[in-house]
Amino acid sequence: FEVASDDGVPFKVRRAGNSDGVRLFMSHGNGFAVDGYRVFWQPLLSEFDVILFDMRNHGRNDPVGADRHTYFQMARDLGALFREINARLGKRKCVGVFHSMSARAAMKHAVQMEWVWDALVLFDPPNVPPPGHAHYESMRSFELRLSQWAANRDHVFASPGDLCEFWEGNRAQKNWHPQAREDMAKAILRSQGNGSYALSCRRELEASIYLAALTMDLWPPATAYGGPVKLIGADPDAKESPPIGAANRALADEGGYDYEAISDTGHLLQIEQPEACRAAMLSFLRKLDLA
Repeated sequence: FEVASDDGVPFKVRRAGNSDGVRLFMSHGNGFAVDGYRVFWQPLLSEFDVILFDMRNHGRNDPVGADRHTYFQMARDLGALFREINARLGKRKCVGVFHSMSARAAMKHAVQMEWVWDALVLFDPPNVPPPGHAHYESMRSFELRLSQWAANRDHVFASPGDLCEFWEGNRAQKNWHPQAREDMAKAILRSQGNGSYALSCRRELEASIYLAALTMDLWPPATAYGGPVKLIGADPDAKESPPIGAANRALADEGGYDYEAISDTGHLLQIEQPEACRAAMLSFLRKLDLA
């Protein structure tokens, strides 16, 4: 079904799983799409009422341009979707389960706008500390490299299989679950109607979000949210891992978070070690009687 955000932009929402269970709202990282995380969320369907949606200009959603492709609007989108979906489906205990870009949007929404969740689970949000912090320069360099890469990445493919084949030989995706490579390739490409496929999220929009991470000025303590939060990060000590893992460990130490790092994972931890990520989330939810 479709629901609209506060600016009228429609979002395609999928509901799956146990309609009597605790409701899990799930979304994805920059340039990705939630269907690509199936190896993580599918085993949760027997217990939870799972709500899946892509962020604006991503995945199954129709493109709406750059005017409001910002973290501010994405945070507002989360609030609007929470209200509209619960109005349609009925009130239920609700948990936000977000990765990377959507996790940062959820942080902004919770800390700067409103707390609506019974609990919030944040998978490896790309948290950039304030200038002068020990991890600032590494995160700044990383986001700048990502922005340049995204703006120039291949964006048209003959088929999802071509993208999947590329990922199979690429170092950044070598640890992904094989099924996730196939799922994600299908999830982030849109048929052009001429036999080719293009990225659902335009590469320039993807690049803009990497840059925006540097100016969010969001490094909150756990007490700033208004409710229970767990930060689940990539392995900060893994070889060749991006600096996000180390930045999140620093945020957890400084901000008093309930925190867990998943061994031998990079930024796409939910599709590298889905079972371990589910276990880390479920242990937190069980303590809150939400699982």
